[in-house]
Amino acid sequence: MKIACVGGGPAGLYFAISMKLRDPRHEVEVFERNPPGVTFGWGVVFSDLTVDNITTNDPVSAAAITSEFAHWDDIDVHIHGETITSGGHGFIGIGRKRMLEILQGRARELGVVLHFDAECDPADPRWREYDLVIAADGANSRFRDADPDAFAVDIDVRRNKFVWLGTSKVFDAFTFAFEETEHGWIWAHAYRFAPDCSTFIVECSEETWEKFGFDRMSQAESIAACEQLFARYLDGHKLQSNASHLVGSAAWLNFRRIKCDQWSNGNVILLGDAAHTAHFSIGSGTKLALEDAIKLAEVLNRPDLALADALEEYQAERNLEVLKLQNSARNSTEWFETLERYTHFEPLQFAYSLLTRSQRISHENLRLRDREWLEGVERWFWKRATEGQSNKTAPPMFAPFKLRDMEIQNRITVSPMAMYSAVDGVPNDWHFVHLGERAVGGAGLVFTEMTCVSPEGRISPGCTGMWNHEQVEAWKRIVDFVHSNSKAKICLQLGHSGAKGSTKLGWEGDNEPLVEGNWPVMAASDVQWSADNQVPKAMTRADMDEVRDQFVAATRRGLKAGFDMVELHAAHGYLLSGFITPLQNRRTDEYGGSIENRLRFPLEVFTAMREAWPSDRPMSVRISATDWAGEDGITAADAVLIGEAFAEAGADLIDVSAGQTWEGQQPVYGRMFQTPFSDRIRNQGRLATMAVGNIYEPDHANSILAAGRADLIALARPHLVDPFWTLRAAAQLNYRDIHIPPQYLSGVAQLARNLKREAEMAAALRV
Repeated sequence: MKIACVGGGPAGLYFAISMKLRDPRHEVEVFERNPPGVTFGWGVVFSDLTVDNITTNDPVSAAAITSEFAHWDDIDVHIHGETITSGGHGFIGIGRKRMLEILQGRARELGVVLHFDAECDPADPRWREYDLVIAADGANSRFRDADPDAFAVDIDVRRNKFVWLGTSKVFDAFTFAFEETEHGWIWAHAYRFAPDCSTFIVECSEETWEKFGFDRMSQAESIAACEQLFARYLDGHKLQSNASHLVGSAAWLNFRRIKCDQWSNGNVILLGDAAHTAHFSIGSGTKLALEDAIKLAEVLNRPDLALADALEEYQAERNLEVLKLQNSARNSTEWFETLERYTHFEPLQFAYSLLTRSQRISHENLRLRDREWLEGVERWFWKRATEGQSNKTAPPMFAPFKLRDMEIQNRITVSPMAMYSAVDGVPNDWHFVHLGERAVGGAGLVFTEMTCVSPEGRISPGCTGMWNHEQVEAWKRIVDFVHSNSKAKICLQLGHSGAKGSTKLGWEGDNEPLVEGNWPVMAASDVQWSADNQVPKAMTRADMDEVRDQFVAATRRGLKAGFDMVELHAAHGYLLSGFITPLQNRRTDEYGGSIENRLRFPLEVFTAMREAWPSDRPMSVRISATDWAGEDGITAADAVLIGEAFAEAGADLIDVSAGQTWEGQQPVYGRMFQTPFSDRIRNQGRLATMAVGNIYEPDHANSILAAGRADLIALARPHLVDPFWTLRAAAQLNYRDIHIPPQYLSGVAQLARNLKREAEMAAALRV
């Protein structure tokens, strides 16, 4: 094929090399707009996997590149006058200019033709002479932007400002330096890439940038200001820019997250940053470019594969890896954009939060990297959890937690899960076994399913209730078993179905109305849950009084049944959630309109319940932190206000869920996908929170807790299939100081031995 590579960066050069290696008959030309030796940016960072890939692809250029790598293992985090050092991270890097020199030399050896000072206009008819035009012209790709609709371009301009500088100061560790100034926080990412040079990226919020006056400074003034700000780390060395073509504030950039749903159009193929970008804070831009180049060259040279099919396979095979990296990069980007949520952390926890921000590094992964450092984090966590009484080195999930006078033995909770198995609201043997077994299974706190305050407040005919004496006695039997046979505490979750009531059992049809035996439903407004559901009655003030009193009566019955704690269900589109979300609440009185008005009745209910519940026992509130409806519904910012309002009314814990508030929701699923909402409410609102949502491994729980993203961890589906999840996790993590029913001691001991043997065998296989 006759191929033009537009852009002489790592992507274009390495693709050219990869094509010539596979078939020397390819005619490949590289067009670079800059003169030889001119590049922007300083150092590039590699992962071990990327090194393996380039070594397999071209041992010659890989050997030249790796021979000049700078190596370092440590990360230094400077915050509040302290330096926290974590080791074992294994970084390798090289100067961008030197790397390009190596790739240019290798390309020439293989017969690639290089053109410098070559301006490339996408409209130039000469591109039709080529079988393929590889648009490797970076994040500002002219070829991509010439037809953005064809490539389905999505560009997200991020909030923070950054400037990419260099310095002759050689940093021995990957260094994060955070400085609090009168104008706000400003920080540096610094790492060496050569014996005499380091990259030095300065970042801050746009508000801080403007207060400093960077928007009005020349480039020289801006660099001088940064030198002064970070003088303690530079040891007299200067900062410098290699983007002298940019004037003044133009040297400062906003990162642009670029995503294209289509990577080719006609004979033009996007490669590297032209197709997708990953934030500099995870250092994967060059990795993506090189691995894109390898994969594209590979599929284009597969025998008997048509060009169209090859391009489709290229995108299909690379897209998942790109999405994973972009998701990690998004997590990292958002951490830096919301930095002030975490600056009140003690330095050790701040560093832990920083290291785990992208979710690519977890608790146990840190143990592999630097066991001694992680054990220091665990001792710190236990000391805080026990008010200085314990310096135990153990996973955070097993640390106690106190709410008012109730102490929970560990941080794992059994999330409320509807069983749809009650008769006339009375819990039976199913509930007795279900809740009793999970309490015996080691969880610190067990929640009942949403227990309804009236027959009309049920979701389905199978829902449990708390409106009569028979129900109290049935619940008391369960509570007494939990207290007599485990160390778990048990919480009664109370709710009212609202517009989502009078529906089938969960496994018969999700939110589908009953075929017969319907009862009337009511809600904040006469808004149907779906076109198939009943039109609810819009509640009157008299209805509100009745429902409030039903919640209070149910709370008092919960006390008689012996519950340790009560939770108000104000999430998932049920009655109180329907007042909170603007998607269901269309009222024009004092209970509709602003978020303060929409919270009025839910807060009234909670306050009345709090007055009926003993002051030494805790209460929580479950909320939907987003409607998954963009700015039209509840947003994450609203969730903080909601959490703060309930806390002011006496809530001790915010149970942070999300969605299920309207039929058209568009959730973004993934591992721990609701935890960011808990993080925001906890650290912006300074409230105790419980995280839930696709948390299923002990590693997830420990990472969330140690990073300060939640105080308790709720697991639902994992507990459905494994009531002994917590005891299994204790065996897996070799934690012995947990209550085990004496009847099960030998079983847990054998499980621990088996899991240890499995881990040893897996390690041997890896070796």
